Amino acid sequence: MAIAAEKVFKKTMTKAQRAKAAALSKKLIAEQQTLQDLRKARQQTQVALAAKLGKRQVTIAQMEKRSDMLISTLRDYIHAMGGKLNLVVEFPDRDPVVLDGLTSNDEHSPSKA
Repeated sequence: MAIAAEKVFKKTMTKAQRAKAAALSKKLIAEQQTLQDLRKARQQTQVALAAKLGKRQVTIAQMEKRSDMLISTLRDYIHAMGGKLNLVVEFPDRDPVVLDGLTSNDEHSPSKA
């Protein structure tokens, strides 16, 4: 017979430990969002985003379901919501590196040169 996780947590963890775990869980969930989650968090509809991008609503719906797309498409989607896309490269033996020239529209981008 299955036992509810909350029941196990109450028996094995202090109240402070459960609160800390809940806070960490909330933080991790917030860091892992889909494009649809981001759009909804920004309180934007697919229709409004489509208008900003000069696309149809159905195109936005399709984009949000993709697991693979061009970086420029993703950059434009994020930019239309008022954000900026940064691409971070991580290796096990060094600090993360922000890859320049592929994701932003700033003065360092080759597209502006």
